[in-house]
Order: sequence, then structure tokens, then C-alpha cells
Amino acid sequence: MSTTDLDDLVDAPAGAGAGGLDSWRTLPAAQQPSYPAGADLDSVTAALRSMPPLVFAGECDDLRTRLAMAARGEAFVLQGGDCAETFAGTTADNIRDRVKTILQMAVVLTYGASTPVIKLGRMAGQFAKPRSSDLETRDGVTLPAYRGDAVNDYAFTPEGREHDPARLLRTYHASSSTLNLIRAFTTGGFADLRRVHEWNRGFVGNTAKARYEVMARDIDKAMKFMAACGADFEALRGVEFYASHEALLLEYERALTRIDSRTGDPYDVSSHFLWIGERTRQLDGAHVDLLSRVRNPIGVKLGPSTEPDDVLALIDRLDPDREPGRLTFITRMGAPRIREALPRLVETVDRAGGQVLWICDPMHGNGFESPTGYKTRNFDDIVDEVRGFFEVHAALGTVPGGVHLELTGDDVTECLGGFEQIDEAALATRYESVCDPRLNHQQSLEVAFLVAEMLAARAAS
Repeated sequence: MSTTDLDDLVDAPAGAGAGGLDSWRTLPAAQQPSYPAGADLDSVTAALRSMPPLVFAGECDDLRTRLAMAARGEAFVLQGGDCAETFAGTTADNIRDRVKTILQMAVVLTYGASTPVIKLGRMAGQFAKPRSSDLETRDGVTLPAYRGDAVNDYAFTPEGREHDPARLLRTYHASSSTLNLIRAFTTGGFADLRRVHEWNRGFVGNTAKARYEVMARDIDKAMKFMAACGADFEALRGVEFYASHEALLLEYERALTRIDSRTGDPYDVSSHFLWIGERTRQLDGAHVDLLSRVRNPIGVKLGPSTEPDDVLALIDRLDPDREPGRLTFITRMGAPRIREALPRLVETVDRAGGQVLWICDPMHGNGFESPTGYKTRNFDDIVDEVRGFFEVHAALGTVPGGVHLELTGDDVTECLGGFEQIDEAALATRYESVCDPRLNHQQSLEVAFLVAEMLAARAAS
């Protein structure tokens, strides 16, 4: 992560006169908390406005440049992390293991793509989740649904499920702690290329998958070649690592918006990259309005019901200047529909000259409930959606720019399949997600090797 002086960022004052930054307050705002009477939201947002930025404008600009490279096929994006972060899970071990998993995956993908891999963590801010229902019922008791630790508690009690604005301050501090550790891990030698390669060799040794051994041996040869040529491995001891989350809670995002005194532009300094979800991307809605006014690189999730006119309108609202690296479309179609639903969207954007980056989210369109009552996903469906994503772009001559995965560094049992052959009976063994099922450490690395094969095939074609 690069830095810029703190003095370059100043508070963006509240009020409709602040460059339109508060215009969203007059628009429909989906998926927002319902705070009880007497909850002191104003004092919480005032405190957030006084807090230092979590990221810097210069870092956001750097990421926008990197994403523009990915849109041109000169880099590939790996975006991954928890479905929903929790305050209790903000520990050094958990953060280290997620970073380690992403670093391991990135090395494999870098080799497969023969291009840089942009490491974008779904971390340090992913503490809120949209829900399909406002309420949850258990054993005849109905309470507000869990909306992530930034809003309420997972504990199924009236007190725990009450929406509490003070949790926004805890979200800020948990995000700050996470970013501090990410910076330490990615610049202090933990991310050394040689070390990460050794981790991957250990993974391949446990899989009994000959197809992965071939690529691992090829990477090993490349490492030895670099060493023989006198490559400066000290320069490879650190990596760039960026943070991202869904910009769901508008009061939080607005309170952390600052003005860059160099340019006068507003930046949402809660994260480098922010995305708008499938449930909140209404053109006349508050989320689109607020994110249209900040200079961060931003994304939008697109489901299978998305129409070509929708994507054109989103480009006009969010990227009217057609700036490379500004706008990313993250598709979440589902394996059965990706090959049918995606082509017309990509073709429409290509014909219109949109400078967008396309990323595949193969997680959210492939969820289902197991007979034992667990929300889960099938590993084969996840891989098939990524494969369909590549096939569509290959047929159209466009660029498959990245993947977006819900994953953890732990050996959980939440998604079926993979070389471990997790079955429905095994889901109860270590099902730990508070929202959606995640790929575990081994499944994540297996996806990386499979996607690396797709990238290598694309490069050879």
C-alpha cells in the first residue's frame, strides 16, 4: 500500500451544499438500519467524521490505475475474503490466515496469467450484509434479521438483534485494526514470494492431484531461474494489497468521506474499493447517488435479471467520463445461467464504448439449502460459473478481468465438494459462517489452480 500525507484529506462538511454529497438523503435508501427512538446516531456520525482516514486518496488513485490495467487484460484481479466480518473474528490469526490464502492464490494466478495479480481483500469493512427479509423466526419467536456486526448481533435475543448505531464506531476501529495488520503482513516479509511458494508446495503435496503438481513444478523452475539470473528477491518481500467492502450503510460511508485538498475531490476513505450490491443498485436510489460522487474506484453487482439498458444507465450515472479503472461490473449469474445471461450485457457495453472491468462472482448465484438445513454451495458449480465467464469473454473477444470469492483461511466445512470431498453430512463439522458459506483454505487454493489453467489457456489462444 502506498501512502499520501494526512494533510491532503480534510473533512467533507455535512449538508446538501457539500458538493451534493448529501443529496442521497432525499432518495430511497434500501437495506438501511432501523434505529430505535432515542438512538444517538448523530453523535456517532459526528465522531466518525473526526476520525483519521482508514485509507488515503493516493492509494485509491493507485488502485484505479491498476484496475484500468486489468480491464485491458494487462493484469488480473483476485478479490476475496469473508462473507461478513465479525468483531470477534478480528484477530491477528484470522487476518493472517485470510491474507496468507489470498497471497497463495495470487502466486498461482500470476503464473497462469503471466501478468500481475491485483490483490483486493474483501476485508477491513465488510461488517454489514443486505438481507432478503427484515425478520427471522425461530421456534415461533420472530426478531429482526441479523444484518452484520455493524448493525446488530448474531445472538438471537431481543437485545442482541436491536439495531445499535454505536456499532458503527466499533466497525471503524475493527477496520482500522485489520488494515494495520494487513499493512504489517504485506510489507514486513510475511508476503515474501519464496515463502508463499513454499506454502503452495505444501498444499500440492496434500492434494494428490497430479494436474496441480505440474504447475507447481513449473513455478518452482521459474523461481530457480529467477534466482540464477540474480533476481532481487528483497524487492519481492512486500506486495500491494488493497481493501474493499460493500458500501451498504450510507451514514457510515458518508461520515468517512473526505475532501482531497490537492484536487477538491471527495473520497470515501473507509476503503480503497467500494461496491453497490444487487439489492441496492437502483438508478434512482441513494447508494448509486452517493457513490457517483466519490472518486474511489467502485463496483456494481449484476445478477441474472440485469437488462442491457440497466448497465448502460449505470455507466452513465457512475462513470459518465468513461474513465478506465473507475467502474467494475461484478457478475453473479449462477452456473446454469452465466452463458445465457452474460453475453448480451458484455456485448452492449462493448458496443457503447464502456471502459468497465468485468469480474466474476461465482458464489452468490450458486447458493442453496442442504437437506440438513445449512446454506451451502457446490464447489463444482463455483468452478463452472468461472469457466462460463471465461468462455463468454473468449467468444466475444473481451477481457475476463478477475474473480470475486467468499473465502476464509480456516478449514471450515461450508461448501460442498473440492478434493476434500466435503459432503452434506460433513457440513455440521465446522460450519462457522454467520451469513453465507465460504470456500475453506484448501478449496480456495484449488480454485486458484483451476483458474490459473483457464488463464494459461486464454494466454495461449
